[in-house]
Amino acid sequence: MSPNIGITPKNLKKSAAILATILSNEMTLYVKTRKFHWNISGNSFMELHKLFEEQYRILEAQIDEVAERINQLGEKTIGTMKEFIENSTLKESPKEYASQKHMLSELLENHEQLVTEFRGYIPVFENETNDAGSADFVTGLLQKHEKMAWILRRYQV
Repeated sequence: MSPNIGITPKNLKKSAAILATILSNEMTLYVKTRKFHWNISGNSFMELHKLFEEQYRILEAQIDEVAERINQLGEKTIGTMKEFIENSTLKESPKEYASQKHMLSELLENHEQLVTEFRGYIPVFENETNDAGSADFVTGLLQKHEKMAWILRRYQV
């Protein structure tokens, strides 16, 4: 049964498609952050190991929230790595093991990219799909990514 929440079926699908991209990016960033958590070494090992763990746990919670938001809009949620990779705007670096500095800067760039993309999605939700709930939801995600980016930025010298 489709939700009867004042949004046309076409606009529900459009909102869900944007959220599927967000979900894919959250999953890509989660996997990348987890990889960096597993492979960090050198000075500040434990500090960065714990920081990356804290951030991937935040991302893990956000992934579930985005998936549930898609379901709230009456759509099925993608769930395979192939689908996530196809829908993600973030890029992976397979078989590459970055230095601490590169890990920090790559994660920072990814969070900032998502913040920028989210800023573009919010007016679409507000003005094109009449989906104030998703606009508010994505604003909350944006704020979490801004905070994670700020923390990573503090490590840049």
